[in-house]
Amino acid sequence: MMIDRIDASAYEYATQEDRSGPRTAVIVSAKLRPSGGRSLSTVVRDISLSGFSAVAISRLSRGTHCWLTLPNYMVLKASVVWWEQGRVGCAFEKLLDQSALDAIVAESQ
Repeated sequence: MMIDRIDASAYEYATQEDRSGPRTAVIVSAKLRPSGGRSLSTVVRDISLSGFSAVAISRLSRGTHCWLTLPNYMVLKASVVWWEQGRVGCAFEKLLDQSALDAIVAESQ
């Protein structure tokens, strides 16, 4: 299944209005690859139209570009916003489409 995303100007507007959209708790096995690094196994713990948080034992610096690969989905580009005690929070480069988010949440249950 391909995830549709809306254009960057809408993302920029949304992030100015409310940087963190409503998050939905999930447990999804995934791969996270930081820029210049190797792909790491992770578990996504929550997700929204604008980003996600996941397990990240190794420290990831704010601003690091990364790629999240969810099962049955394309790779999603994001940037690290925070890392704390083994968890990382990332903002997607472009907002997810609501139907894609709904599908990810449904598959996690």
